[in-house]
Amino acid sequence: SNPVFDHESITLKLRKEFNVVDYKIDVDDHKQFMLDADYNKVQSYYGVGGKSNVFKEVTLEHYLGAKFLNLKKDDVYIDIASRFSPVSEIYNSLYDCEVYSQDLIFENGINGRQIGGDAGNRPVKDGFASKMALHNSFKHFEKDADTRFIKEASRVLVKGGKLCILPLYLSENYLIMTDPSVVTKGENPFENDVTLYCVKGNGIRHARFYDIDNFIKRVVNHLGDLHLTIYVIQNEKDIDESCYVKFVAIFEKI
Repeated sequence: SNPVFDHESITLKLRKEFNVVDYKIDVDDHKQFMLDADYNKVQSYYGVGGKSNVFKEVTLEHYLGAKFLNLKKDDVYIDIASRFSPVSEIYNSLYDCEVYSQDLIFENGINGRQIGGDAGNRPVKDGFASKMALHNSFKHFEKDADTRFIKEASRVLVKGGKLCILPLYLSENYLIMTDPSVVTKGENPFENDVTLYCVKGNGIRHARFYDIDNFIKRVVNHLGDLHLTIYVIQNEKDIDESCYVKFVAIFEKI
């Protein structure tokens, strides 16, 4: 089973260290987003019409990403660790912004609207993008990839630009959840100071949950020109009982 977290305790600790804002989802606005986004147009994505048990959560993340970033027509948006997500296509359709999808699995370099290669070392100029987001993907950044990405985000964003990470996975204790069956024998993608939480059969190689100290060490200490605000979602269950996004990190380049 998955680990259980005390979100109230974590939030109390966050308030002592960071700028923390409570956020309540506008349920009617979310419904309108779902109508406008029309996920039926992307037939292969997470079971159209909510057939997948993660459809409600992932599409809620798409909605929240758009809201927190306040996407506009003149934005240049990069979807980081995008893989096969339709979110760039949806954001382009709804907000008429210029969009790119980045992922390790894409061919290296900029090829049309795809950016291939390491998210922590992208082949783009300084100030290339005004908005970026990671939807349920930052947890998969192994070794020092999380730290390198935050440094790179400061370079790639234009002044006044924003990065959204959601969910921001936090825990009382620093842990990485993993399915040992998908880790190659003899390979060790984990730090020495982390607790491994093994869940056989879930197919997840690496899912990082920060405690406060490691979030500061690995992310906050490397912000450069980025200013961090953490939002605490108050009513994700109003969208659907399967929804779980609780913490959202917004970084603005100052």
